[in-house]
Amino acid sequence: QVQLVESGGGLVQAGGSLRLSCAASGLTFSAYDMNWFRQAPGKEREFVGSISRYGGRPSYAEAVKGRFTISRDNTKNMVYLQMNYLKPEDTAVYYCEARRVADSYDYWGQGTQVTVSS
Repeated sequence: QVQLVESGGGLVQAGGSLRLSCAASGLTFSAYDMNWFRQAPGKEREFVGSISRYGGRPSYAEAVKGRFTISRDNTKNMVYLQMNYLKPEDTAVYYCEARRVADSYDYWGQGTQVTVSS
């Protein structure tokens, strides 16, 4: 059974930092590109960033570029989202997605809430 479990969310003041983690189990982790998405209240889910299966080619949405960094540890089946210089508009539920390279089949975590106060 595949599970993705996000953690590390919370309440932080604007300008602060948080590090989100996503623990994957039940899959061959290195067969999956890993992505972060977020969904703010009343808005559609949006792409935040991604990292390829072996850790190369991270890419980011323009809104977070230069502030957020994605990394992964294939020995631990973990992916991380380091978020710096947080803004109130970063407030959302953050989700990790595992997307299988071979056929794009994907799995989602349950999300973790990030709230940035002004």
